[in-house]
Amino acid sequence: MDPLLQPIKIGDVELKNRIFMAPLTRARCAPNHVPTDLMTEYYTQRASAGLIISECTAVMKGASAFNKRDPGVYSDEQIAAWKKVTDSVHAKGAAMFCQIWHAGRAAHSELNDGIEVVSASAIAIDAQIHTPTGKKKQEVPRVLSDDEMPSIVAAFATAAANCKLAGFDGIEIHAANGYLINQFLATASNQRPSGPYAGTSIETRAKFLLDIVDACAAVIGAGRVGIRLSPIGSYNDMGHDDWEADFLYLAKELEKRNLAYVHMMRKDMLGKRTGDPLTAFRANYKGVLMGNQGYTAEEAAADVGGGKIDCVAFGTAFVMTPDVVERITKGVAFTNEGNPWAGAYGGFGPDNAGEDAKGYTDCAYME
Repeated sequence: MDPLLQPIKIGDVELKNRIFMAPLTRARCAPNHVPTDLMTEYYTQRASAGLIISECTAVMKGASAFNKRDPGVYSDEQIAAWKKVTDSVHAKGAAMFCQIWHAGRAAHSELNDGIEVVSASAIAIDAQIHTPTGKKKQEVPRVLSDDEMPSIVAAFATAAANCKLAGFDGIEIHAANGYLINQFLATASNQRPSGPYAGTSIETRAKFLLDIVDACAAVIGAGRVGIRLSPIGSYNDMGHDDWEADFLYLAKELEKRNLAYVHMMRKDMLGKRTGDPLTAFRANYKGVLMGNQGYTAEEAAADVGGGKIDCVAFGTAFVMTPDVVERITKGVAFTNEGNPWAGAYGGFGPDNAGEDAKGYTDCAYME
């Protein structure tokens, strides 16, 4: 396991090991998308990780997709609450990046005080979503005009500045899993016929993402900006006509920008598509590359040791196993006995039981 336990520098940030905690939206926020003391406890429990990446955190109102229990970073109250989290995590020796996002068409008006959902094109996700009044069909989004786009880019930049105020060491721009940035990037969801963000070429489909990267880097420095990508993901009805060509272009563009890292989801979580985006991306991107999805400790150590990736983000392992680093170090299995998902994700049902510690902070440590 030695390759995973070596320190690493990502951009401007020195980290104690290469075992990172992936973003996991656990839906435990208080009303108004404010982080809670329970969340402080949860993240602090997992601070043996070299880097903790927060759950997806909204850059503005109207972007909630998790029954009003996902956090934001656009109000003073939210910033102050996140500062409690980051102070506690830092006291335990870990660094923490905030994953910032906008859900786009994956949101729902009932979760956002009637604010309509928006996207690149007027194409709804073929699925249902949990709302306070039960499951509902995803709504057809309003098409964002070209003139609206700079204000959303600015909201990401403001969120990056707010993250700095909240004590985060950097940010991760969520451009994966079918949320707003990904909706502009993918041919399945961006069918704009013309304009600077048109679906007709990768250059125009990637403009929104690259504008956000540049705006955030201008505020907090490129060395504190990461990005998450899902090249072959089908979740939320995503898809690219030619994912290899699209992400070859992105690799070359991101290589120019000297970011802290690129966080790559190496599989399709729904199992509909196959491919090896890590190898394809690594051939054209020499910065810090983080792998994610379904790694065993042994496979992670082999990929880091062999240079395929530089670090690994574990998600499922951290859901019910707070001491992942210690277990990897001693060769102990990640997940505790029993159903690791029982009670793990709160706040989705009509009872809004988002502040429940069950399956969240009551996980057993290694004996």
